[in-house]
Amino acid sequence: MDGDVDEHLLNVVDVEATCWEGRPPPGQVSEIIEIGLTVVDLRVGERVAKHRLLVRPARSSVSPFCTRLTGLTQTDVDQGLPFAEACRALADRHRTGLLPWASWGDYDRNQFTRQCRNTDTRYPFGRRHTNAKAAFTASHGLGRRPGMAQALTVAGLPLEGRHHRGDDDAWNIAALVLHLAGRGDWPTG
Repeated sequence: MDGDVDEHLLNVVDVEATCWEGRPPPGQVSEIIEIGLTVVDLRVGERVAKHRLLVRPARSSVSPFCTRLTGLTQTDVDQGLPFAEACRALADRHRTGLLPWASWGDYDRNQFTRQCRNTDTRYPFGRRHTNAKAAFTASHGLGRRPGMAQALTVAGLPLEGRHHRGDDDAWNIAALVLHLAGRGDWPTG
């Protein structure tokens, strides 16, 4: 499809990555283990698709802390795609290089940038990224940028699914995007 035809579509992305209570064990680095993606149709004001990709880490393992936070185990992510293949799947299946995208804060964008650079993987997204957390903070005149769960409370929206699960968090962030669009505060162009 032509990019002009889909200007009303937005990919909302949330990642989960390997994490530890303290510093990573020697030789391990934080790597993406789950990519959640929700497609938002801004024209009709709906979340139209919810996707999830599990990613197999190459230089780290899932800690007990990470499992408590995300619900993901090493066994789960061992069934995932290698990172480069997951990036290709995003670009091919979800047209992430063509459609604008958003995430809650800059963590997700920075993690992709860092991991793509460190693994010599082609970055799967285009340049049109919106920091939904910054847009929400400005729209509501808040002094501090809230976490996603706190923002849902401020907006009067329910937390759907499990917090710190990529597909559920992307779905909830998409609800916040639609909330902002309904207020006339979602950045366009």
